[in-house]
Amino acid sequence: MFSFHSPPFRSSILLALLAGGLNVFSFAPYHLWPLQIISLALIFCLSYSASAWTLRRQWMLGWAYSFSWMFWGVRWLMVAMTDAGGMPWLLALAAVALFAAYLALYAGLALSLAHYLRKRWPLSLVASLLFVLPSLWSLSELLRGWIFTGFPWLVSGYAHTASPLAGYAAVFGVYGLGWLNALIAGAVVLLMLKKTWWPALLACVACLFLVGIGLRVVAWTQPSGNQISVSLLQGNVAQDIKFDPEHVNDSLRLYHDMILTAPADLVATPETALPVLSSQLPPDYLPMLNAFAQDTDSHLVIGLGVYDGGDKYTNSVLGLSRQHAVRGYRYDKHHLVPFGEFVPFGFKWFVNLMQIPLGDFFAGNVLQEAMQIKDQWVLPNICYEDLFGEEIAHQLSAASHSPSILLNVSNIAWYGDSISIPQHLQISQMRVLETGRPMLRSTNTGATAVIDAQGIVTAQLKPLTKDILRAKVQGTNGLTPYVRWGNAGILALIILSLLAAYFVSRKNVQS
Repeated sequence: MFSFHSPPFRSSILLALLAGGLNVFSFAPYHLWPLQIISLALIFCLSYSASAWTLRRQWMLGWAYSFSWMFWGVRWLMVAMTDAGGMPWLLALAAVALFAAYLALYAGLALSLAHYLRKRWPLSLVASLLFVLPSLWSLSELLRGWIFTGFPWLVSGYAHTASPLAGYAAVFGVYGLGWLNALIAGAVVLLMLKKTWWPALLACVACLFLVGIGLRVVAWTQPSGNQISVSLLQGNVAQDIKFDPEHVNDSLRLYHDMILTAPADLVATPETALPVLSSQLPPDYLPMLNAFAQDTDSHLVIGLGVYDGGDKYTNSVLGLSRQHAVRGYRYDKHHLVPFGEFVPFGFKWFVNLMQIPLGDFFAGNVLQEAMQIKDQWVLPNICYEDLFGEEIAHQLSAASHSPSILLNVSNIAWYGDSISIPQHLQISQMRVLETGRPMLRSTNTGATAVIDAQGIVTAQLKPLTKDILRAKVQGTNGLTPYVRWGNAGILALIILSLLAAYFVSRKNVQS
């Protein structure tokens, strides 16, 4: 048997900080997904071997790992605060560190609770590493993606869009991939501690990978209808001038001209491509675009803020086409970004420091109809909304006309030339793997792309360039298990695993 002795507490915290930072490389644009299993296995090993630690020290170990992971993974938030918001960089650094510190609370809770259960039940080595730690780790990520409207960016499952585990996304979603990742990390620790178990454990891990590869070839959805042509616009308007009154007319002219040169079944602009409220547009602007849509039989999806009177305005897309000539199509963003699109209670001062315009939108309904484009139904989501796979799954399963294509319109020019661009593209790929639907992305600065129903990026514009992506897209129909169940599948796995650990521990005590 291999014996692992935990290093001193301070050294363990430093190792956790290093492992968390390395974990960032498991996500896009690096895609070194084995690093995530290795880094988490190290944390599990440190946690399990330090059986004499207090709950507080166990919590600090998980917190340090997640803090480093979150801080280095979302450090691009500083760009929005400093370049776009005018905040002093030291204050922006402190804000990102504080945000990462909050996000890390959940991982700390997972390790401290696992330590408590080891002492309370008590747990065997197998039950702890293969049942309890993976379940509590996955539960902590579910909580991070839900509490205070949630922030599931860099949830561990996203690292596996191209790993052998990707096939499980259609069954258990991104949180299920995180549970499997933690399960394998626990198995790695067992491999270190139980030399005689190597053949059985390696066979189990290999089986998990093989099943995942096999699930990738399961046809959960099928091609439906005819292909449609798409033109996805990328205007590359710098964020520091986007809402500047002196440059508003330049943006209006830019997208007017780009639309007129790109007739297609679907022509999509980025989020808030028109940087004014609908009530502030020139009176003939939308009618001119509507006339173009009628003449060319194009379907336009235009991102802008829509004013509904009083202090009510929404972050929306408007659809113009022959089919929507009498009553235009409209989709309103329903999952808003804290601080960017609504102001949490008590934080008005912070938003004022950032000087971000349009900071308090009204939310749309969770369930909204898709837009019909010939014999396809296209369901938009706006920027941050595609982080919430359970909401998109609910929209697909509950819609009267089941959407066959997903469309994300985004503006992440707030974050400059940063890893937020490939990270967001990877998030969209996960939504495709979960739903079996192709995803179109029209963004201001990137990543404007077409992702097919297998999660493969088939076409993409170079980020930070002005261009139009023209492509053909095939819609799909049918429901994956994840679309039918949402997060109920991974919650069931968590509950069953914890129950199994409990009953195994009782049996050991009684014997």
